[in-house]
Amino acid sequence: MERPDLNEHISLPDFNDFYWLKAELVVFCKTAGIATSGGKIEVADRIRQYISTGMVVKSETKNVKINSIFNWNRETLTPQTIITDSYQNTENVRGLFVREIGPHFCFNVTFMKWFKDNVGKTLEDAVSEWKRISELKKDKNYVSEIDPQFEYNRYMRAFLSDNPELSSKDAMKYWKLKSQKRGTNEYEKNDLILK
Repeated sequence: MERPDLNEHISLPDFNDFYWLKAELVVFCKTAGIATSGGKIEVADRIRQYISTGMVVKSETKNVKINSIFNWNRETLTPQTIITDSYQNTENVRGLFVREIGPHFCFNVTFMKWFKDNVGKTLEDAVSEWKRISELKKDKNYVSEIDPQFEYNRYMRAFLSDNPELSSKDAMKYWKLKSQKRGTNEYEKNDLILK
């Protein structure tokens, strides 16, 4: 079966069995009056609810609000500064981390995700977490986690790990084939026979 159009006539099995870009999900949501806020998984869950019931579910707002008007660009930051729900990776924040950690400091995905999950902690806690992550990365067996919504990145990593003799270009070719077919978007050995 060819990949169906993402419109009001799509069935739940068809929606679930194919890969959709977040941009496609957002277009569908705007057409149906569904909230587009949040990550890809949250948006897809709202669409599933809509397809199943015909009802638009209101998106939940975050119930944690700590000094949401804090200006991360201009405020004087110290290790005791509390991480707010309005946290941003600014040059001001980077400056604090360079002073506390050193010129080798850089933001990374794992560290930025930690901020989202740790509203209410301090920048001193963040410094400790950055150092912990940095130590983990020194282990040659360490592999960072890729969140489920990043299906392409997960596929590429698994493909290249299982097929070290092949290139990223090969992996992209098989991803394109796989993502247009019904079923899982996880890498499987038999992907190499896809045409």
